Amino acid sequence: MADEEQGESLTSAEKEQKRETNYNRNRKEMGCFEKFQDTISRWMLPEDLQSQYLSQANCCPPPIFIIAVSIAELAVFIYYAVWKPQKQWVTLDEGIWKSPLTYDPDKREEAWRFISYMFVHAGVEHIVGNLLMQLLLGIPLELVHKGIEVGVVYMAGVVAGSLASSIFDPLSALVGASGGVYALIGGYFMNAVVNFRKMIPLLGVFRILVIVLIVGTDFGFAFYRRFVSHEGGLQVSFVAHFGGIVAGMTIGYVFFSDYGKELLRDPRFWICIVGYAVFFIFAVLFNIFISPAS
Repeated sequence: MADEEQGESLTSAEKEQKRETNYNRNRKEMGCFEKFQDTISRWMLPEDLQSQYLSQANCCPPPIFIIAVSIAELAVFIYYAVWKPQKQWVTLDEGIWKSPLTYDPDKREEAWRFISYMFVHAGVEHIVGNLLMQLLLGIPLELVHKGIEVGVVYMAGVVAGSLASSIFDPLSALVGASGGVYALIGGYFMNAVVNFRKMIPLLGVFRILVIVLIVGTDFGFAFYRRFVSHEGGLQVSFVAHFGGIVAGMTIGYVFFSDYGKELLRDPRFWICIVGYAVFFIFAVLFNIFISPAS
């Protein structure tokens, strides 16, 4: 019995080695564009969907959404850093606090603030960290899943982040695109975990470890801004991180795991949509009738 199992194991190993040999041979014959798309497919999709993606891969449309959002966020940061100079760029200061874009619990009747806070950042490390994460992850995701799906997941994370903050940390201000960034991370993380066996094992482990490291570091900065640094007496909420990642692990996972399929026929899609709608309605009613914020 042991000999039979060993024989089967060797056969599987030989098949895997042959597959890798054929892959490396085909990759040498690819052009730069094909190699780029092949790398994207190996990072973003299970093995059984990679050939489907490569057969129809193109850069039309390009990843416009994530690039446009990143440019807008950088432009707002430069505006407050140059035209409205701060005493320091590391933490919040008066100019950003008085911004009509910042989520202010005392002005939550100005509904646009639940979204516009994504354009305002607390300092250099805040804006750089968010831009790096959303560009490095968002561009490949948008190449595979296109701008509408990535945009929906990103904005779902932004809204979920501000609403979660208004419920669980109702007296704190909120700035930054972390809700949207964490929605992308949550969706990609769930996809990597659920499809781990269908992806390249070494890359799968590396992906998960990198995500855990990035999330842990960013949460560390968020906790610091919330509980240690109180510039101007302000408290900046970190709850948007949790709201964003939960949105990503539900809505984001459904969008990013159903490549090439019709979402409207997927019961998981409707479960996530209904769940998100219930949370949204509850959060709105909470802010109108229950919130301790003045």
